[in-house]
Amino acid sequence: MTHGTTLPVRRGIWYVAIAATAWGTGGTAAAVLYGITDLDPVTVSWWRFLSGALLLAAVRRRFGPGTPFALRRWDRATWRLVLVTGAGLAVYQTAYYLSINLCGLAVATVVTLGAGPVLIAVAAHATGLERVGPRGAAAVAAALAGLVLLAGTGGTGNGPLAGIALALVSAAGYAAVTLLTRRGGDLPRYDAALAGFAVGAVLLAPAADLGTDLGTTAPATAAALLAYLTAVPSALAYLLFFKGLAVVRATTASVVALVEPLTATLAAVALLGEPLPARAAAGGALLLAAVAALAHAETRARDPKEA
Repeated sequence: MTHGTTLPVRRGIWYVAIAATAWGTGGTAAAVLYGITDLDPVTVSWWRFLSGALLLAAVRRRFGPGTPFALRRWDRATWRLVLVTGAGLAVYQTAYYLSINLCGLAVATVVTLGAGPVLIAVAAHATGLERVGPRGAAAVAAALAGLVLLAGTGGTGNGPLAGIALALVSAAGYAAVTLLTRRGGDLPRYDAALAGFAVGAVLLAPAADLGTDLGTTAPATAAALLAYLTAVPSALAYLLFFKGLAVVRATTASVVALVEPLTATLAAVALLGEPLPARAAAGGALLLAAVAALAHAETRARDPKEA
């Protein structure tokens, strides 16, 4: 249950921020991987889900909950939570990467990560899960403005309308996973991540090209990138994100997660030699300011002894 955790709010916010940072580096790693292999986005997503589930299962005894992983104890509500979470994860990641191919990285990022907080705030308010006050709405608006400045709005793909539609589908999947995880249940967060990854792997398997090889002249580099995508932006990041959502409001978490495109931009500048226009720098500063303001406000309101 979300109310039964002893995790401090400030630490939960840091967990979400670290997860978003890992996702940002994952985008750069995936871009490099696509450039040196013949793997398509759906197949890469399937490998991430399958390997992430296997990794979480392998280290569960050391880092997971003390209770055994027993499917026979799950009730109907738990099964529904796991299935919907796995489907949401699969839709969110795969639709986003497909959107990049159709409308370009900038537009896909703006639409997916920009629509996410709005969908989450509206759905959370409508269902009574959370209330978004004027300050929260202002912080969301400022973060979205920073995101637009950071990513730009020029498309580079061959199917912009289809790409935008897929980005909206991705945002809906992200919102569903965030709200479901925030609502919580009897399943430990570790097992929710593990089961969600397993379900996602099963759902993506029919669409993945499981018979292809890497098709690369740099197999060691490709294997290292796949291992990194499995361990850091997948298993570790989602585990931290799920744990953070136990104490951080869904709307706040969705804004903090906007650190992802900022991280991806900085990684592209530092590692890929891409330029950083003044507009993008201003957008990154505005986004960080909005994230810091919202995180500070939630910490003071819900965990005053740590503020």
